[in-house]
Amino acid sequence: MVDLTELMENEVFMAFASYTTIILSKMMFMSTATAFFRLTRKVFANPEDCVGFGKGENAKKYLRTDDKVERVRRAHLNDLENIVPFLGIGLLYSLSGPDLSTAILHFRLFVGARIYHTVAYLTPLPQPNRALAFFLGYGVTFSMAYRLLKSRLYL
Repeated sequence: MVDLTELMENEVFMAFASYTTIILSKMMFMSTATAFFRLTRKVFANPEDCVGFGKGENAKKYLRTDDKVERVRRAHLNDLENIVPFLGIGLLYSLSGPDLSTAILHFRLFVGARIYHTVAYLTPLPQPNRALAFFLGYGVTFSMAYRLLKSRLYL
């Protein structure tokens, strides 16, 4: 069993915790951005959300989709699809005893790729910007999984 103080002295784990905090904060920002665009553009998905803007038939005009809101929402969904695997695999990887510089490279590349992916999605930048950022982040997670399985394979 690992003592908590021992875990806090693990430099790779602490680096993982730092970069995880950054990427989760970015993901929290995306939910706030979605809410901001919904409110400022008066675009809602549920009838109860329109109450402050009208009732009955008048409220129905706010139940619609908007390109800007959908773009932010899709970027947030893409974060959920990519950050959750990074968290699980990255945690296991960070506890498997990898080289500190290699681990930090993985974490930095992932966080940078996800931030760039968001910028490319929301701006929007022409493809292949977003695709390259996606595949870089995906490749980092795959690389950590491969290294973890290669070094600690218990099948």
